[in-house]
Amino acid sequence: MIRALIESAFQTGYLSVESEGLLHQVLATKCYQSDDLVALADLYDAVAAGKIKRESSSDRLIKFLTPYKSS
Repeated sequence: MIRALIESAFQTGYLSVESEGLLHQVLATKCYQSDDLVALADLYDAVAAGKIKRESSSDRLIKFLTPYKSS
């Protein structure tokens, strides 16, 4: 599920509030695979670089993603 949500964000250039909520839920339950961590790092980098815009103004997910950033 994580990779599908992230793929959608890359396709549209936006990360919706709903997608952020789902990502947070999946990460909080630790129901993910190692490939998902690579996708999370890519998402973090894209958001940080401004390639993907977020609908939410909350920094909750970004703080949650920080450990997964690639650099």
